[in-house]
Amino acid sequence: MALDDAIKQMTDAIKAAYSNAEVKIAKMSDEEARLSVYAPAGDMQRIKDATFQPAIDLLNKDGVDIQVFVYDKDAPPLKGG
Repeated sequence: MALDDAIKQMTDAIKAAYSNAEVKIAKMSDEEARLSVYAPAGDMQRIKDATFQPAIDLLNKDGVDIQVFVYDKDAPPLKGG
């Protein structure tokens, strides 16, 4: 499976779990991408559950590594120092 197809598959799974999720995509290589997902705290686990097994399947069956990081969109910014 092509990386763009894998990204679409994962983005569709994320949107099915929470339609208003904000997804930022960073392609790391031709076979690897990182999806940063921003959603309310109450929807984070549903997104993680919806993407965990598909991400493993893409890696094992297609050799495509899609990493999904889910963040609380309402959390205050981290303070440095």
